[in-house]
Amino acid sequence: MNQLVTTAIILNRTDYGEADRILSLLTPEYGKLSLMAKGVRKVKSKLAGGIELFSVSEITFIKGRGAVGTLVSTRLIKHYEHIVGDLNRTMLGYELIKQLNKVTEDEPEEEYFDLLRETFEALDESSVPIELIRFWFGLQLLRLSGHTPNLQTDDSGNRLVVDQKYEFNFESMSFHASSHGGFEAGHIKLLRLAFEGHSARFLANIQGANKLVMDCVPLAQQWTATYSG
Repeated sequence: MNQLVTTAIILNRTDYGEADRILSLLTPEYGKLSLMAKGVRKVKSKLAGGIELFSVSEITFIKGRGAVGTLVSTRLIKHYEHIVGDLNRTMLGYELIKQLNKVTEDEPEEEYFDLLRETFEALDESSVPIELIRFWFGLQLLRLSGHTPNLQTDDSGNRLVVDQKYEFNFESMSFHASSHGGFEAGHIKLLRLAFEGHSARFLANIQGANKLVMDCVPLAQQWTATYSG
């Protein structure tokens, strides 16, 4: 049988039998894979080192006749050790993996693999705030699913300007000029950069990013609820 090679990230690991594991993996070329890692729980297993959580690995596998294929070999490319050294980052990592796994089909586009890898990069850097990562990740899921709000013009069709305050109009899914609005140029800049696909690490370098993110979190949550509904 033909052996295939790809880059992979572990989504989930389930113990099977006395020494095996069934792995759920995300890959750029083959979407999601379900593979049997035979004997991986044995002390001297050669597969174990390449199937760590919060890692990127090169794997060789054989497709199965059914839903589950066979893992042949693994080579660790990068392990994000600082994630597992911080409980809060570890828990957020699990949460975001589960979220991505839930919203993607069996053959998601390569961009979802890139998103998860960039998420690990951000979680691995202590200088990138956890809430910024959570906020950014949610916006990326919206972006990749084709749901990007209007961040260029207001609900009257006028271009958004620097010296104006805005509130968000959920009927038109665009901003509305208001002297009592809670969103200004800095918020809109942050949102534009996020929806353009810039990384969480990039956003963390924006002046006042933490405050801007916290102001925008309720808005992002409402977008998610609106689009997922």
